[in-house]
Amino acid sequence: MKSFIQKMLGKDEKFYELLEASAEEACISARALSRVHAAIGKPDFENALTALVASRRKDKRLGRSITEELCATFITPIEREDIEALANALYKIPKTSEKIAERMAICPTQFAADIVTKQVRMLEQATEVLSGMVASLRKLSDVDKIRDAYEVLQTIEGDADKLMVGLLRDLYQGNVDAKEVVILKDIYELLERAIDHCRDAGKVVFQTALKYS
Repeated sequence: MKSFIQKMLGKDEKFYELLEASAEEACISARALSRVHAAIGKPDFENALTALVASRRKDKRLGRSITEELCATFITPIEREDIEALANALYKIPKTSEKIAERMAICPTQFAADIVTKQVRMLEQATEVLSGMVASLRKLSDVDKIRDAYEVLQTIEGDADKLMVGLLRDLYQGNVDAKEVVILKDIYELLERAIDHCRDAGKVVFQTALKYS
């Protein structure tokens, strides 16, 4: 009986560790995207892009490990639906970051180097807040802390929406070639989507905390 309980407790730790690692990988991918953005038009751009791709692949492996653990475990520390929802939301962040980097690879240097700076910084901030929220899952009794962090995420997402409107206005009203408009608009929207994924993952954490409070 004792060994069974220890085994179940070990499984609890395993899920938390995998989810926390995935959240950390979201942070790493956001920082990698920032380096890609800074390297546009420079010799080290490909190295920065390679690092981001590696982060996405690592997170994909983490997601696969979570799925395998769910299939092999009957008792989970939180509902398996919440684990799956959080893992899926977390994976979408590196995946979307990689798509953004791919667009940056073909975006005109004179525009891409400055316009998306604020959005990238918002994404970095959002992933950092989210990582802290996921780490708080181990202490589900601390709902107030999780609620405060979720409100910060919502604020970042709201500010990102406002910024998006301004960016599109400048893009459409500026002297920009039609092809460049398409490329830049795609980057703007993908960055907004990545921040939305952070909010979605934070919502899962917050709702899970409420269930167990």
